[in-house]
Amino acid sequence: MIQKTIQMNDDKKRLCNVFRNVKMMRNVFVLLLGIFLFTSCEKEGKLILKSLKNDIIGSGAVLKYSGVFSPTSGITTSGFAKIYLDNNEYKVKLENFAVSDGPDLKVYLSKENTPINFVNLGNLKGNKNKFYTVPTGTNVSEYKYVLIHCQEYNHLFAIAQFTSI
Repeated sequence: MIQKTIQMNDDKKRLCNVFRNVKMMRNVFVLLLGIFLFTSCEKEGKLILKSLKNDIIGSGAVLKYSGVFSPTSGITTSGFAKIYLDNNEYKVKLENFAVSDGPDLKVYLSKENTPINFVNLGNLKGNKNKFYTVPTGTNVSEYKYVLIHCQEYNHLFAIAQFTSI
């Protein structure tokens, strides 16, 4: 009888420990979920504001370079790539632009017609007319191409070679 009582007490202790562990795990999960939701929402807002700012160009912007997009094998594309100088800031504009759908498409400002020496201007924002700000300190005259590149599969979709205006 005493042995059964001791065993029951041990079982109760184990059961209490299990409940404490489950409760602690639940609290940790709720805390991590809260941190994730709080930080992910903050970053999304910043991305939206940056995108809206980049799609604006001043009336005094000067067209410096222009090129026509050419597709690579199996891809269809059309439109122009243009570089404007706008208040001491260079911006690449994809004008009347369209390209075949693809995953993880990036816009590169490149020294060659392949992605070797390039500046990643960011994710392709879609078709039509979009602007991409060139990072400060980039010597734009060294970069002769805009590339549309699938980073995930390392596949080049489109190339535009610049000529001076």
